[in-house]
Amino acid sequence: MKTVSFQMEGLTCPSCIKKIEKVLSNQMGVKEVKVLFNAQKVKLSFEETQGSPEEYAEILKKLGYPVQSQKIA
Repeated sequence: MKTVSFQMEGLTCPSCIKKIEKVLSNQMGVKEVKVLFNAQKVKLSFEETQGSPEEYAEILKKLGYPVQSQKIA
């Protein structure tokens, strides 16, 4: 399992958090999603055989939250 942190922009309200958590939690391979509102970050744990950081970043972009950078741990 891997963890990736996405530095974001556009997180403006609690409904943003719920939307992101709901959509990402339903993706194949995603084990945990944590949105850090004040830090404008999304932390995501996933099975690397079922998804990739690039795929999840694209999902965030389509939701209207562009990823500024990502860091894999």
